[in-house]
Amino acid sequence: MSINFKELANKYQTPYYVYDFDHITKQYNELKSSFKARKSLVAYAVKANSNLSVIKHLANLGAGADCVSIGEVKRALKVGIPAYRIIFSGVGKIDSEIKEALTLGILMINVESDAELNRVEQIAKELDIVARISVRVNPNIDPKTHPYISTGLHENKFGVDIDTAKRMYIQCKNSDYLEPRGIHLHIGSQLTQLEPIKESVKIVSDLVKNLAAIKIELSFFDVGGGLGIIYDDEKLIDTNEYAQSILECLFGLDITVVCEPGRFLVGNSGVFVTKVLYEKVNGNKRFVIVDGAMNDLLRPSLYNAYHKVEVLNDNQEFNDCNLVGPVCESGDFFAKDVQLPKTQHDDLVAIYSAGAYCFTMASNYNTRGKVAEIAYEDGKDRLIRKRETFEDIIALEEEYIK
Repeated sequence: MSINFKELANKYQTPYYVYDFDHITKQYNELKSSFKARKSLVAYAVKANSNLSVIKHLANLGAGADCVSIGEVKRALKVGIPAYRIIFSGVGKIDSEIKEALTLGILMINVESDAELNRVEQIAKELDIVARISVRVNPNIDPKTHPYISTGLHENKFGVDIDTAKRMYIQCKNSDYLEPRGIHLHIGSQLTQLEPIKESVKIVSDLVKNLAAIKIELSFFDVGGGLGIIYDDEKLIDTNEYAQSILECLFGLDITVVCEPGRFLVGNSGVFVTKVLYEKVNGNKRFVIVDGAMNDLLRPSLYNAYHKVEVLNDNQEFNDCNLVGPVCESGDFFAKDVQLPKTQHDDLVAIYSAGAYCFTMASNYNTRGKVAEIAYEDGKDRLIRKRETFEDIIALEEEYIK
């Protein structure tokens, strides 16, 4: 990555996020071309990074959107993704969200329980609208990933089993207000093994064939997302092998493939850059304290996730330390027991693979403003979200002070 982090720090201050849009383009084109043998839709998982400029960039490339709130649906529409390329997923949708999604005429609502299907049917009846539906099937396959981002086992809260799904499709067929359009699976995130994906697709494709036998014809087969990226030394799934294994399972079916990448498209595009405030030593423990914190980048605290860390100085004297932020929590860290060089005040620290599930999880904890976001494309930088001020943080509270 050829981005000059020091120049950006001087221009935009620290901490900040910077995203390499050229990398996002490369990732999108690689995945889209892998499915060139069949009709396909790459629906970007907006929750990975919901900055409007990121979504707009992917919209310009031809992407659709996988959304898990009506807010994400509106973000996608705002930057020009057509309603017919938007899928609304999520295990718990509020009535008002369902109503708005139906009114907006999106491609389909992805339902995750028979109770939810009943609510969608009732609301569609009240609105006198036919709801286009896909059902998220839980194939009960172990994705071999972190338990917090596993979604394909019965012990997870997501999706329904095969028998329940079949009953739900029959309900759709017999309803005046439900139209079965697609089927969906997603077994987890940061997947680095192909076999669980192949097993899951095979199970769900068999269900599609069984449904066709009872005159329920589906138009979309949604394989979800979850393709992993390199944080450390992971061995990744080859995208051509990934696509081929899916297409083999769908042989003989006239159906459009949908995939929902998030992390794969944006994860390695992003770097979080923070500044050293000072070092301290407690007993034998060295701490490098920076101006970024867990409210800016939560993954290490939440998942104990690994991110590569680099101190941008020329010091060759490395020793063990914890890289921590200023927030008043023991969980406020970016790395523990990591070898870093001796640092000075204002040295920059780059935290890599920060394009997905980083800024989107940010908060104002400790009344800290969210940091700036920057796009880098064709050798040029531009601001895509300004740094929050104290006034921004209190804007929704101030008028209610008594």
